[in-house]
Amino acid sequence: MALYLRRAIGLRITTTLIRRSSTTQTCSISHFLLFHKQETCHTQNPTPLPSFDFLRDSRRGFAKSKKSKDDSGGSTIELAADIGPSVKATATSQMDAAVVALSRELAKLRTGRASAGMLDHIIVETDGVKMQLNHLAVVSVIDSKTLSVNPYDPNTLKALETAIVSSPLGLNPKVDGQRLIAAIPPLTKEHMQAMCKVVAKSSEDVKQSIRRARQKALDTIKKAGSSFPKDEAKRLEKEIDDLTKKFVKSADDLCKAKEKEITQG
Repeated sequence: MALYLRRAIGLRITTTLIRRSSTTQTCSISHFLLFHKQETCHTQNPTPLPSFDFLRDSRRGFAKSKKSKDDSGGSTIELAADIGPSVKATATSQMDAAVVALSRELAKLRTGRASAGMLDHIIVETDGVKMQLNHLAVVSVIDSKTLSVNPYDPNTLKALETAIVSSPLGLNPKVDGQRLIAAIPPLTKEHMQAMCKVVAKSSEDVKQSIRRARQKALDTIKKAGSSFPKDEAKRLEKEIDDLTKKFVKSADDLCKAKEKEITQG
């Protein structure tokens, strides 16, 4: 009987220990599951995962780049719209330079009338240095048939005389104190005809220069392509054509005046 009681008590104690151990493990498992759930809850917050951050940043970067591209496109369109004044100014400058060059060339031609600029192109050599005559002396018109050459340095008087005589103008200046007096002889018929041919050739050359400036301007407009509004392009082309006509007329007027000066003296 005593042995049976010992066994019963021992079995009860073992059962109690097993139950306590099972309860402890159950609590531990429950605690683990609760902790895991809390971790899961904390994990599921509004903050996106790094991979999603990367995708979001990439999308933002793409959108920003697209906006910048749009901005760049807008800037390009604005630049194309602004080429008008630049093209017009460049064409004007080139055409004007051509007319100015024509004026200088015509001034070199001797006519039956005295002109202060007719000696400017003559090269004078003094002390081993070559310079244009208008850098060494002041040329003035005494009357329609006479020029006066007044050197800045009287020591260059002889060199000035030699240069004028050697020029193709056919002048024979005389020394008058510290200056030179050059009489303009009348032109022969042959000389008049030759001078008129030179004027006609100079007129054609300057017109070609003006037309080249026009063509460059039109090419620039054409290269702008679709980025330049068609209405603006047509308006600008018309302005370039008007400029061309204006400068061609200026060249014609200069040449006609020179021909009249040659033929009528």
